[in-house]
Amino acid sequence: MKELHCKRILVTGGAGFLGSHLCEHLLNQGHDVLCVDNFYTGSKLNICHLLTRPNFELLRHDVTFPLYVEVDEIYNLACPASPVHYQHDPVQTTKTSVHGAINMLGLAKRVKARILQASTSEVYGDPEMHPQVEGYWGHVNPIGPRSCYDEGKRCAETLFMDYRRQHGMAVKIARIFNTYGPRMHPNDGRVVSNFIMQALANEPITIYGDGMQTRSFCFVDDLIDGLARLMQTPDDFCGPVNLGNPVEFTMLQLAQEVIRLTGSSSRIEHRPIPCDDPVRRKPDIALSRSYLAWEPKVPLEQGLQRTIAYFKDLRLAMGRDQQASAVPGFAHH
Repeated sequence: MKELHCKRILVTGGAGFLGSHLCEHLLNQGHDVLCVDNFYTGSKLNICHLLTRPNFELLRHDVTFPLYVEVDEIYNLACPASPVHYQHDPVQTTKTSVHGAINMLGLAKRVKARILQASTSEVYGDPEMHPQVEGYWGHVNPIGPRSCYDEGKRCAETLFMDYRRQHGMAVKIARIFNTYGPRMHPNDGRVVSNFIMQALANEPITIYGDGMQTRSFCFVDDLIDGLARLMQTPDDFCGPVNLGNPVEFTMLQLAQEVIRLTGSSSRIEHRPIPCDDPVRRKPDIALSRSYLAWEPKVPLEQGLQRTIAYFKDLRLAMGRDQQASAVPGFAHH
């Protein structure tokens, strides 16, 4: 017999880095979870440990097409989130953000479900305000190589707010800042995974520009807690809310910390800075502190240690697979 508090919860992009952690968190809370993913960037490896749990269900589906299910809550996380992935097929990235939002909002409207949009700090662009508060409208290039992601997410926020105003729906918008942790894709081009993989291989750590540009790094467990808290706020509160770590680090500081924690012999190599890459990024989290009673708890050193341990295990597994595939008669799939 199910507990009275058990909900049917849909997580789009549920096989991705954040989505898989969110699915696990919701399962541990006793909910039924429907994980939806088209596996463009998500991985079955992220959720294989959940497949035997009776209240977990997996559906391969692309959110740019309508979905007809019965659920109580929807977390809309579906979208490539790293420049390497979202710039590979920029038209599809925009369609995922915009058509995906329309389809999930339509579903939420039909079944009267609460719905949360995983937005991003990229809506602020290369900010002229520091730190970034939710009331800041941003400084975004609408026609640059990053625009498919930045403007797609901005349009999704517009749709969420218009559905709220027009249909009175319970919507939530989370603006997620740099998040890291186990299950990050090793080749997604994000700075934490890049630095760790390069350090573990004792390869040069590539820093774009002079390394003085900053980011604020939130460990995945803290971020997932913030998303769950936002979903449970009263219907009259929709955000947007910044979710991120307000402690700021330069790229150079991060590289040096990764080298120290891995014991790597890597040297630092500077390369030209990419187009429209933000110079400074730091959230103002006063709103999340007051409305959600939330702030990050995991310090960078501790979070990096756990992430490094994950990537070490991943490298060992990849090495074993390569060795096995070299054995005559062995086919690796």
